[in-house]
Amino acid sequence: MTTSPRFELYSFWRTSATYRVRVACRLKGISPLEHNINLDTGEQRGAEFLKINPMAAIPAFVDNGNATGTEPRAPITQSMAILEFLEESQPLPALLPSDLHGRARVRSLALLLTADTHPLITPRVKKYLLANAQFDDAAWRAWQIHWFTTGLQAMEQRLTTERETGRFCHGDAISMADICMASILVVMRVFKIEVADIPTALRIMAECEKHAAFSQSAPALQVGAPKV
Repeated sequence: MTTSPRFELYSFWRTSATYRVRVACRLKGISPLEHNINLDTGEQRGAEFLKINPMAAIPAFVDNGNATGTEPRAPITQSMAILEFLEESQPLPALLPSDLHGRARVRSLALLLTADTHPLITPRVKKYLLANAQFDDAAWRAWQIHWFTTGLQAMEQRLTTERETGRFCHGDAISMADICMASILVVMRVFKIEVADIPTALRIMAECEKHAAFSQSAPALQVGAPKV
């Protein structure tokens, strides 16, 4: 009898959201079986994947452990929901501070980038703007640079003015805020985009990438990434 792996991850090499989950899994000591969904060929809009996530978005995470009944658990979609699930189900090492205000700050920093920045530069936004708003590739790149800059410079202002910033975004331990900031910076590299005046963010990114969970999650190292 074939046994399903405990954890499964529906992923794509390039996406910021998948990177977040990969880093969190590695920090928690989890190695999910990955299923590559090719966004460039539209595989996410196929009938089989739409059963997993009707939004046709990556990632999706499945926990096959300790299930009851005959029906499998529904996949968990949305990277932040997956990170919260991992934090609650695998509490060590903690990715949220122990205090109420600290947890709120980390979530706030994370969402600044994952809710206010990242959704504006996803492939489905590009597809719509190219098809319906007379964008060409140059206009799309200007759009990306504008929103990356807006989000990261706001992040930089908070990191440089709030006393809770330390070696990492919040104190001296890696948190969800670091994972989310790194997920934006690492994808900017893929697109060869740079943002000026974010020295604190770049310093923290360098600290993060000293950890194998970050360096091993680099998009270029994943299955499906183009060979250089």
